[in-house]
Amino acid sequence: MNCSQEWPEPIIRVQSLSESGLNKIPDRYVKPPTERPVSAGEEEGKVDIPLIDLGGLFSADPATVQMTVGRVGEACREWGFFQAVNHGVRPDLMDRAREVWREFFHLPMEVKQGYANSPRTYEGYGSRLGVEKGAILDWSDYYFLHYLPPNLKDCDKWPAQPPHHREVIEEYLGELVKLSGRLMKVLSINLGLDEDYLQNAFGGEDIGACLRTNFYPKCPQPDLTLGLSSHSDPGGMTILLPDHDVPGLQVRRDGKWITVRPAPHAFVVNIGDQIQVLSNAIYKSIEHRVIVNPNLERVSLAFFYNPRGDILIEPAKDLITPENPPLYLPMTFNEYRLFIRLKGPRGKSQVESLKCPK
Repeated sequence: MNCSQEWPEPIIRVQSLSESGLNKIPDRYVKPPTERPVSAGEEEGKVDIPLIDLGGLFSADPATVQMTVGRVGEACREWGFFQAVNHGVRPDLMDRAREVWREFFHLPMEVKQGYANSPRTYEGYGSRLGVEKGAILDWSDYYFLHYLPPNLKDCDKWPAQPPHHREVIEEYLGELVKLSGRLMKVLSINLGLDEDYLQNAFGGEDIGACLRTNFYPKCPQPDLTLGLSSHSDPGGMTILLPDHDVPGLQVRRDGKWITVRPAPHAFVVNIGDQIQVLSNAIYKSIEHRVIVNPNLERVSLAFFYNPRGDILIEPAKDLITPENPPLYLPMTFNEYRLFIRLKGPRGKSQVESLKCPK
């Protein structure tokens, strides 16, 4: 992919700013008034994204399986988001995966700097998205790494510390690939397609998978900034392991921002732009963002299950009729994700730009 070789300005680690004891955030993190978080009293207090027990997929009762499949489909059509429990990934592995990353972010800065990333691949330790000089930045640091395809996986880019970090993350990501494969079948069935349709459209076994671990330090002025600006995910499907103690993810629904309350040992699953395109917008990728906390840090792990980079993604032909023409032009994922890598997160403008001219 053609992307800038270096960052346009010196990188400042947000964690270092937070730990310096400042009581006012630098101007480059202050969002415009229309993008700032609303106060708790303005939020949709009692509403939350659907919570689905995926244990029903493993039931011997066909009616239970069918009901669970239907609930996933409804959530993806109506919300684009759901929380999943009894998903098949061990709770102790989830906890350990989160904690080895928390330990990484508390290593000495000189150790972390050895993994500093660049706009060429984004792989490694980072503190910004987008390469526009003077952009307003988010209040977060992150670590991005590739898992699939195997030729992109570089274990030297995976942190060697804390001890057992690589082994824990290897096992964790392997489990999420299995969970993603199960969910892809469910999504295909709900579209009325062959159960392997979406997986094959992604490249069969030759797909992409990567991890972005987000670290949101304490912020002295959380009402002025965001941990991650509003966006829809450019990839296929996201499985998020949230911080079990500190809420922060907000989902946009009917013009309001809903703060997701994580259920114990649940994953937050959401549709990405590539599945919105393949489903011809039957499934929706939804805007979401992250707020920050004045007193507590927050760690979350976002796993992205993506198409192979060079495959054209376009609406499934079996979903196209004269009454439902294709809404999107074909594009490879490699071409598509350059948008966020160059411009950073910008709401739904990326997938909207792909719409067929009327």
